[in-house]
Amino acid sequence: MRKIAIFNQKGGVGKTTTAVNLAAGLSRNGKRVLLIDLDPQGDISTTNNVNAQYNICHFLMDGAGLGECTTKLGKNLDIMHCDHKLADFEQQISREKSSMNFLEKKFSQIKDYDYVIMDCAPSWRLLNKNALGYASEVIIPASTDVLGYASLEKTIKRIMEFGSLNHHTEFVSSILPTMFDRRSRICGEMLLRMKKEFTPLLVAEPIRANSKLKEAPKAKMSIFTYDKKSTGAEDYWKFTKLVLENEYMYDLAIPQQQRDKSMRDYFVNGKKREMMIVNNKVTFGFKFIADIKDSIKSHLIDAKKQKRAGHA
Repeated sequence: MRKIAIFNQKGGVGKTTTAVNLAAGLSRNGKRVLLIDLDPQGDISTTNNVNAQYNICHFLMDGAGLGECTTKLGKNLDIMHCDHKLADFEQQISREKSSMNFLEKKFSQIKDYDYVIMDCAPSWRLLNKNALGYASEVIIPASTDVLGYASLEKTIKRIMEFGSLNHHTEFVSSILPTMFDRRSRICGEMLLRMKKEFTPLLVAEPIRANSKLKEAPKAKMSIFTYDKKSTGAEDYWKFTKLVLENEYMYDLAIPQQQRDKSMRDYFVNGKKREMMIVNNKVTFGFKFIADIKDSIKSHLIDAKKQKRAGHA
C-alpha cells in the first residue's frame, strides 16, 4: 500500500485538485484508493457528493468504523471527508501522550487499499506532522510563480528536518508544478528553476492553467468525468501514469531490495537522488552506486545489439 501525503505549506497551489484527480486517475487504472481529507476547510466534501453517515472526526475520536465514515464514489474510489470540527480535534490530540503518532495508530486499521491519499491543510500544524509520520511519500504541488517557488523550498526543508528529528524516512516522490501558463515568462523561469534546483528526475511535467479544472469542482466531478478531452485531464493523466510507473519504488508491500533496484533503474543508470540540507539550504546531491560511464557504455552496446537483432 502506498501512503501519499499531498502537502505544501502554502495555500492555493492545487493540493485538493491534485488529490482528487490523482485519486480518480489511479482508481480508473484499477487501483483501490482511499482519499482522506485532513484539511478542516473540508474542500473534499465540497467538491464531491459525500453521503457517509460519519466523517474522519468520528473515526479518530468516537470509534466509528471505517465503512461508516467513507463514501463510495466509484468501483475503486472511497472518500473519508471532514469538516471544521477537525480543527477542534487537533487540540484534543495535542493532549495525548503519543500525539505525534496518533494518526498512524488510528490509520493502522486501513488495509484493503492500494493507495491512501491524504489532502493536507496548508500549515505546519500537528495534524500535518501526523500525516507525514504516517505517509511513506510526499507529493508537493507548487505553483509556478515566485511565491510558489519560495514556499516549495521552505516545504521541502521542513519535511527534511521533520524526517531527521523523528527518524522517519518518507520520500518526496514528486514535485508537481501547477498553474503553468506557457505565455507567462515568470512561469517558464520558475519551472526551469525547479528542474535545475531539484532535478528533472523529481519535477513532474507541469499542470497547465485550465478553466475546466476550476469548473469541475462546482460540478462535483473529477476532471476526467467533467471533460476528459481538456488539457487538465491530459496533464493529470500524465501525472497518474508517472505515479504508477514509480510504484515499484514506493510501495511498501514490495521488498526493500526490489524497491532499491527500481530506484537505481529510474535515477539514470545507477544514479540515486539524495536530498540534503547544506548551510541551511535544501539541495540535491547524487550518490553514485555504479560507474556511470560503464553503465552508459553498456546501455549503448545493448541498444546496438537490439537494433541489429531487429534488422536480422
